[in-house]
Amino acid sequence: MNMCIIDVEIVDETRHVATSVFRLPVELLLYYQGKNYHCKISTDAFEFYSFLANLQASHFASTEGLPVADCSVEISWDFQMWHLELITGLVIIVSSCRYLLLKTWPDFAESSEAANRQVLTSLEPLDYIVVSFLPGVGEEFLFRGALLPLFGANWPSALAVDAVFGILHLGSGRKYSFAIWATFVGLAYGYATISTSSIIVPMAAHALNNLIRGILWRYTSSSSK
Repeated sequence: MNMCIIDVEIVDETRHVATSVFRLPVELLLYYQGKNYHCKISTDAFEFYSFLANLQASHFASTEGLPVADCSVEISWDFQMWHLELITGLVIIVSSCRYLLLKTWPDFAESSEAANRQVLTSLEPLDYIVVSFLPGVGEEFLFRGALLPLFGANWPSALAVDAVFGILHLGSGRKYSFAIWATFVGLAYGYATISTSSIIVPMAAHALNNLIRGILWRYTSSSSK
């Protein structure tokens, strides 16, 4: 009886936090519709709501006795102090690897430039914070918060989910080199999710890496003019 009460409280808390966060895309969509960024906001909103639907569906299926993992239990909102060390390590590793690849892999540098121009060109400096936060949260909700626990929070599932994550980063000037890079980064965030059972860690690392990428691109673009 006590276990049932605890389980319901966990699901209700997760749903409350997720629903509160999901109000953001609608407001941001209205703000950014004049900045040619509304398509990206819509994508992030889709990722948010896909996570919420998966959360509710997996919990219902699990409580009905179906062989489906309850995503609200597999992945939590827990945060501990040692998670800061992991976030810092992920930011250093991912940002350093990205910088080295930009200097040594022309095809990747070209793909990255195309992606940055498409998203960042028309934004003001303060907008970079929003641009960094939304994909970091939205993509982690969908891939590490929904798909990874749904198929099993383990390495085989992480490889499959992050391969899809990489493939979906193709297009709009982004080549296979960019997809390979996205798969590698997805595996890093998958490792963080599996080792901590917390969605907060990959979200924070993803958003910070996006912010560093945007700031460096803006600085180097301004210096080259």
